[in-house]
Amino acid sequence: MNKHLGCNWILLRGLSRESAHWGDFVPLLQATFPEARITALDLPGTGRYYREASPNTISQITHKVRAQAQQAGLLQQPVTVLGLSLGAMVAFEWMLTYPGDICGATLINTSFAGLSPFYRRLRWQSLGRLSSLVLKRSLHERESAILALVSNRNRDEQIVRAWEKIQQERPVSFKNSWRQIRAAASYRPCDRRPEQSVLLLNAWGDRLVAPECSVDIYRKWHWHYRSHPWAGHDLTLDDGAWVASQMREWVAQN
Repeated sequence: MNKHLGCNWILLRGLSRESAHWGDFVPLLQATFPEARITALDLPGTGRYYREASPNTISQITHKVRAQAQQAGLLQQPVTVLGLSLGAMVAFEWMLTYPGDICGATLINTSFAGLSPFYRRLRWQSLGRLSSLVLKRSLHERESAILALVSNRNRDEQIVRAWEKIQQERPVSFKNSWRQIRAAASYRPCDRRPEQSVLLLNAWGDRLVAPECSVDIYRKWHWHYRSHPWAGHDLTLDDGAWVASQMREWVAQN
């Protein structure tokens, strides 16, 4: 049994999103693991680091995120990382590069070059909608369109306003978004299988990253794998309770 798994969590969001975008999922996860320490970190170029330039490789992003964790004293005991999309790539690279830091990871709706074709890693059906986001001058309209792209729940005006406020206070620049896209698109991890326990989660309603990408990862490494039938790319937003229950079961099994 892995006594450290699920005791010390680090949460990493995806493209152009920050720790505040976890929303209600953080207290939900805390209720699921009441004795655990849960910390959401920001990728460089987002959140509290929005004024910094984001590196354009997953490896460089990982080094910066790990430095944050060290400075915050989070690595005194092994951590369990939850990564969504781009955040999951960082979690995977972290496991490979600094295996002693991490005892396990949950990877949600992610993809790797070399395992999945580019048109699945960023679904071609979404390219037009992504391009139109740049043209929207209204921040409210832009965040509303992002929510419609990544979530399959009914449109929630309260979430749109919360996301608009985040972007007003800590705006992610187009340059940093582009750097993150380049990092994600080029990420091709080595064939070495991480030694830690890994839970793969995907959603079959994901319109941004094809859910088959997670299946490709499963076929490569045969980790624990669970799939949600209807949620979108932001799985923790659409059905956070389901995610938390899958994580609780996974931890209990290890």
